[in-house]
Amino acid sequence: MDTPLPKPSFNPNKHLKEQFVSNLTGSSLFEIVALTVTIPILVLIRHSFTSVPINGDSLKKKNDDPPSEHRSFKAHLATLTLDFLVIVVPMLLFFTVLADWSYIFASLFTIVTLLYIAVKRPGGSSPDLGEPNSVRAYITSYRVIVMIITVLCILAVDFRIFPRRYAKTETYGASLMDLGVGAFVLANSLVSRQARNVASVNWKTAIVSSSPLIFLGFFRLVTTTGVDYQVHLAEYGVHWNFFFTLAAISILTSVINIPPQYSGVFGSLVLVGYQFCLMHGLNHYLLSNERGTDIISQNKEGIFSIFGYWGMYLIGVQIGNYLLFGSHSTAFKSSRCFRMRVWVLSILFWLLTVLLDRLVERTSRRTCNLPYVTMVLADNLQLLSILTLADLIPGSKTSVLEEAFNRNLLATFLLANLLTGLVNLSVDTLSASSTTSVFILLVYAYILSTVIGIADYFDIKLKFW
Repeated sequence: MDTPLPKPSFNPNKHLKEQFVSNLTGSSLFEIVALTVTIPILVLIRHSFTSVPINGDSLKKKNDDPPSEHRSFKAHLATLTLDFLVIVVPMLLFFTVLADWSYIFASLFTIVTLLYIAVKRPGGSSPDLGEPNSVRAYITSYRVIVMIITVLCILAVDFRIFPRRYAKTETYGASLMDLGVGAFVLANSLVSRQARNVASVNWKTAIVSSSPLIFLGFFRLVTTTGVDYQVHLAEYGVHWNFFFTLAAISILTSVINIPPQYSGVFGSLVLVGYQFCLMHGLNHYLLSNERGTDIISQNKEGIFSIFGYWGMYLIGVQIGNYLLFGSHSTAFKSSRCFRMRVWVLSILFWLLTVLLDRLVERTSRRTCNLPYVTMVLADNLQLLSILTLADLIPGSKTSVLEEAFNRNLLATFLLANLLTGLVNLSVDTLSASSTTSVFILLVYAYILSTVIGIADYFDIKLKFW
């Protein structure tokens, strides 16, 4: 009997690519701190030589903003390209060819920034100081930075030029890409409906509002299976993915209504209870490579980690409410006090992360344990705290690229995933040289930035709800 021919695959290197991102142990917490120093300073550098003020009130959900008729299309593209060269290109280089210089660049950037603030800070108070919109500009920059890091890493990780210590860890450890999903969850929680204390919805409305995420989750599942795309099972499981996690958190938070001023306490209790279960056998089950045939066992990492992400989200809700939307926020949200509170919170969460990582359990993105949650909180608050230094630097509080990405975050992420898939199916990323890899990544990043920038110029927004 003739042996049946193997089914043709769109992705012949699937297993090699899966092995390439498997069994990794990450880097150190100190290197993550160093990276989180250099990245926001790139944004501050761009702001420092931008004299034209741009509306930073990006948290206000305006659907009727007119197109940017006050500037020509060529001028818009030129400014967008400058933003790309100053913010995105160095960031990409830090993640690839300059990765071994992270500590040196962090030290150098810190010294230069402090010297610049000391020399350039106006004698009195800056015209921008004290404006309520300045804090909203920080949040805009922070959310965009999270997105840029994500879209660069999801493709760069498939090339050998991307350090393996920056890729997602297999079981325990910390890496740059480990922060991705957590950063998305936290960024959403800080400006969420719950943080703004908007009336809660019932479970039917919650499911309907989360339906786009559920649809995207199934769409990703079907497309990745259809083209035989590489999937690292230890990340979420066989069928689960990032969109299902976001949908589950959205539904849980909407159905179980916790007042924002108490959500942090409730979230902490959820995390402590979940951590207790992990340390008493659950982590052995989740980290085992053995899987049963039932749907829960097939997707154990994705399903059980929901408790960790939900606790993180609830803590983010209380932080966002306290700093941005609560009754106490008005007094300090555009002042030195706001900046100090963010810095203090970041330092406290970093100290807590070190203690938990050493005394309780090592950080694990796969299980979303308590040390991982505190690390995500610490790192993201560090990003935000460095961005608050913009108040001490003359210049614009945001850029054209940031505004474009911020108005189309979902479209940016979806387009990045599409382009990443196309590159992986058309290029043998594992055998690409360093020069070829950097060239492909730069073209990918510029296409993404240009498309989103043009969409913003013509006031095109992708929004499902």
